[in-house]
Amino acid sequence: MKLGIILNSNDPETAWNALRLGNTALGAGHEVSLFLMGSGVEIEEIRSEKFNVAQVLGNFAKSKGNLHACGSCLKVRQQEAGVCPVSTMLRLVEIIADSDKVVTFG
Repeated sequence: MKLGIILNSNDPETAWNALRLGNTALGAGHEVSLFLMGSGVEIEEIRSEKFNVAQVLGNFAKSKGNLHACGSCLKVRQQEAGVCPVSTMLRLVEIIADSDKVVTFG
């Protein structure tokens, strides 16, 4: 199965859960694309004592999950690309069209 995950939040628990879903799907042999938009592009800056977002993000990248960050959302926040490449709405449309299932967080 191809799973598309859209994260539109910088809430630690929300980001943590989106990544845990992605990691679980990758572990089960599925292909996963995670598209960060809105405040979700701030994922690398999320700090929380309860929810280790950096760890699950690292696991997602190591497991060959596909990461994408909205270029316009990065620009609005005056951020540069980090762990994932700058992407576009057209790429998000492609992820949605290619996915068997799409879930959103945020």
